[in-house]
Amino acid sequence: MHSSETNGHGSVWLVLPTYNEAENIESLVSTARRELARVVEDHHVLVVDDGSPDGTGQIADALAAEDDHVEVLHRTQKEGLGRAYIAGFEYALRAGADLIIEMDADYSHDPRDLPRLLAAAQTADLVLGSRYTRGGGVSDWSLVRRLISRGGSWYARRLLGVGVRDLTGGFKCFRRETLNRIDYRDTHANGYGFQIELTYRTIQAGMRVVEIPIVFRDRQAGKSKMSTKIVIEAMWKVPALRLRVRRRQLAMPPLAGVSPQHSDAR
Repeated sequence: MHSSETNGHGSVWLVLPTYNEAENIESLVSTARRELARVVEDHHVLVVDDGSPDGTGQIADALAAEDDHVEVLHRTQKEGLGRAYIAGFEYALRAGADLIIEMDADYSHDPRDLPRLLAAAQTADLVLGSRYTRGGGVSDWSLVRRLISRGGSWYARRLLGVGVRDLTGGFKCFRRETLNRIDYRDTHANGYGFQIELTYRTIQAGMRVVEIPIVFRDRQAGKSKMSTKIVIEAMWKVPALRLRVRRRQLAMPPLAGVSPQHSDAR
């Protein structure tokens, strides 16, 4: 294991929003910790629990009591994925995070991909774990869900005019400078819309976005959080997002020497 000084990662925080993930959280945190420890010493897992009635928060507290690398942020009510991530980002940034990773708490994202995200973050402002770049994919999904997901990414990509293949995915690694530059607190969506908004803001700020292939798997335990409401919200908020971000560009010029809408697929 390399130290944070020699591997170049700095302080890495993995943010896991949870709501009724009692069946997954202990195993997931353990696996994620092991994978992060392979590549960076200074790492932390932050569980952001929205008052799960199934005891997820209490399980996370027990994990934190036994492991100094695990912390828990309790929120009193379920306010949506976007609000949970914003709270987690704020907590991690205050704690000195250099890199912040988003990951689902249901094993849809494979913790074994964490070292690859961190490796790509050495030369990128935002790394996306992408289902739709070459080498990526999904498993255990129905045809309907595949069409909804691909269609949502295609719709957002075409409307926003960007080259990123997977705009709706939630497996990401941000540099702290990226989150601060895009003003992540001032977002207007949850769910898919939240993910689209953060990535689009990063692109429009002239920062470097890299996609690495992942295989997304359907949850094996617990209940899916996807709903028709989340899908509809993403669809109608994409046009509003385009107008809003374009207006903000006047006050936030691109970085010198960097072309906007830069994206790499690997």
